[in-house]
Amino acid sequence: MAGSQPEWQPDVAELPLEPRRQAPCWYAVHTRAHHEKKVTRRVQEKGISTFLPVVAQRHHWSDRDRTVELALFPSYTFVRMRMSPLGRLDILQTPGVLEFVGIRGEGTPIPDKEIEDIQLLLAHNVCCALYPFLKTGQRVRVRGGSLDGVEGILVAKNSDHSLVISIELIQRSIAVRVDGYDVETV
Repeated sequence: MAGSQPEWQPDVAELPLEPRRQAPCWYAVHTRAHHEKKVTRRVQEKGISTFLPVVAQRHHWSDRDRTVELALFPSYTFVRMRMSPLGRLDILQTPGVLEFVGIRGEGTPIPDKEIEDIQLLLAHNVCCALYPFLKTGQRVRVRGGSLDGVEGILVAKNSDHSLVISIELIQRSIAVRVDGYDVETV
């Protein structure tokens, strides 16, 4: 057609060579009560990386004593994945899963450092306990020893000093005694 203008077409330099692949991130998954281990196992069977922090506790029944492993953060497990609509749906369809933790249940990435600090503590069998979530306080980093590089909030309880390590997204924290460790402010 004479006199008509050609449709706009993007310059070849403007087109991406390949869609940018999002790096895998850690996400918290809210589970039904006491379903953390089942959900973690089922998600692993799908080929997705998981992390379920557990602690051993001694339980006493009338006829026996037994050590059981319980979820450190009850009703939560963690998955490491590239978030996509299909990947998200795959997790949400896992029996026992309630939702991803985040705005409108979409799932908000958790900084790798927060998960790595929990993994380091558990790998070194450091005695830890749940602690009320703290948003404010002085952030410190442990220097030296098996906890070198672990960051958290320093608190004092009587004469004991503890480091509170938090997973901000799920508002859960654990406390570890740090007497004898050198700490520095972050």
